[in-house]
Amino acid sequence: MKKIVFLICLVTLANCKNKEEETTKSTTETENRAKPEKIRISDEDLQNAVIYEANIRQYSPEGTFEAFTKDIPQLKELGVKIIWLMPIHPISMVKRKAENDSSVEDIADLEERKKYLGSPYSIANYREVNPDFGTKEDFRKLVQTAHNSGMFVLIDWVPNHTGWDHPWIEEHPEFYTKNDQGEISDPLNDQGEPWGWTDVADLDYSNQAMRKQMIAEMNYWVAVEGIDGFRCDVAHGVPANFWKQAIPELRKGKELFMLAEAEIPEIMKGDLFEMSYAWERHHLLNAIAKGEKSVPDFDTHMSMSNEKWEKDDILMNFITNHDENSWAGPVNERMGDASDAMLALTYCIPGMPLIYSGQEYGLDKRLKFFEKDTIPKTKGVTYALLEKLGALKNDIAALSGGKTPASYERLSTSEDSSILAFRRQKDTSEAIYMANLSDKPVKFTTKISGEYTNVITQETVRIEPEMAYDFSAWEYWILKK
Repeated sequence: MKKIVFLICLVTLANCKNKEEETTKSTTETENRAKPEKIRISDEDLQNAVIYEANIRQYSPEGTFEAFTKDIPQLKELGVKIIWLMPIHPISMVKRKAENDSSVEDIADLEERKKYLGSPYSIANYREVNPDFGTKEDFRKLVQTAHNSGMFVLIDWVPNHTGWDHPWIEEHPEFYTKNDQGEISDPLNDQGEPWGWTDVADLDYSNQAMRKQMIAEMNYWVAVEGIDGFRCDVAHGVPANFWKQAIPELRKGKELFMLAEAEIPEIMKGDLFEMSYAWERHHLLNAIAKGEKSVPDFDTHMSMSNEKWEKDDILMNFITNHDENSWAGPVNERMGDASDAMLALTYCIPGMPLIYSGQEYGLDKRLKFFEKDTIPKTKGVTYALLEKLGALKNDIAALSGGKTPASYERLSTSEDSSILAFRRQKDTSEAIYMANLSDKPVKFTTKISGEYTNVITQETVRIEPEMAYDFSAWEYWILKK
């Protein structure tokens, strides 16, 4: 009997030792995978960067990580330095969105239900990838390819809410906001009214255990999968003190780039977010393109922006993104003939320009948000323009828009109500943007003088103080010394 007990003990000890070795091996492999090339994003990388928003579902007919990964080296043609992936996680089935604010449960036909893939912002599990996109190994190849191409990868993080079949719903109902009946609630606005986001459950940030777990979920993608930062969805809907708690913790392992879907200076201070959305600026550009606003409104905005933001705050400039495209319409629908002038402006003003999937191919339709769709893949005039603008942004110090941006100096003209002209300078580098931001021809003079190259046409331009210039509607120049 003693021999049997002794043998059982030996087997148990051996099993424990094997498990310990397996755990150690797994931990070592995890650590090695987390920092394969010791990629570190720096402030210098942000100075002349272009960011690309990748809608994996709609980017290709396959809608997979693998299909997107094949095109990553090509993004260098557009000057892309940072890739932001829209949510990569599994999407909840419960209350999954369909058409006209209905859910798939409202559709009786089971085959019809299948075409509705739901909102990518309804997360079913923070640590897994959407199987429609591929496997984690496919995701790792994407990150590796980006790093090999000198690019960095951000993943879209949804901290404000989860889907209704996220494990926390059953395991930790205390993590969620409750209504008067004690039921988990969908997100509410400041007036206590529903946003209409019925496919997601609102997280309760007064719960410290939930905060700790959220940080652990984020840290997994940094420590294990080696990503370079996060674009944080509805960052303004999460208490600012959470970001003050989370971001320093996440940065203990490596430098990270943090992009907030918000316009809150508080969360840009110190070692928190580097970049916020320039939503106000974007809406202003839309309004100018429609003739509802004009250049003096832009001047007022720039003056107020200087007061609102600190010098090392970066704003993301854009004329489209996933929200704008699907809900407000593609660029041409909103901006028409002003589209190119506005696109060029987002590259020339302080900040970082954004390209959204399909924009480079002249995407001229609203991509479906809850169903499979596909962007065009034919290179045309927009692709060629983005190539030029990307090269300018990457190479001209005067267009730098990172933490130490080039200066911005408004240049007066005889027609300042229609003509926007400004100079950017950094060290010995100088660039000028000059545009007629109206739908009528304008003749004007300016006080500046010098010989420049129009970097879009490669023509030499001589500017004299008394010389009159005729700009057609929405005509623009980008000049460099």
